[in-house]
Amino acid sequence: MTDKQAFKLEHTHVLLAEDNIVNRMVATSILKKFGCSVTPAGNGKEALDMAVERRFSLVFMDCQMPEMDGYEATRAIRKFEEQSGAERALIVAFTASVMAEDRELCLNAGMDDFMTKPVLPDDIEKLLRKWLPGNVAKGV
Repeated sequence: MTDKQAFKLEHTHVLLAEDNIVNRMVATSILKKFGCSVTPAGNGKEALDMAVERRFSLVFMDCQMPEMDGYEATRAIRKFEEQSGAERALIVAFTASVMAEDRELCLNAGMDDFMTKPVLPDDIEKLLRKWLPGNVAKGV
């Protein structure tokens, strides 16, 4: 990988669905250092409403949230995309769970990838490089 200071994304809008304020602040700080703009959602219902209203480069979806969990929100987003013909959103599970069964639940709900908390800058960088290679700023 390149120098951590040099890694920057452009035109990358992230929806961060996370009910824990500390986790949300940490993830937001890391994402902003990589050049992302971040829109927070405190529960799955908010995330669903925002994802239907606007196209995001990436959605980080906590699995356990009040009002509507991440699994249900993801299924609803996928249903909306199917019915409306909207472009498929990139949704990554953002969870403290590390069990293989939980990973399967995420993928079966329609999520594209899985990231465990606590999040580390290196892990987020790897994920961003994997899924959004076209957004890496030129000349860095």
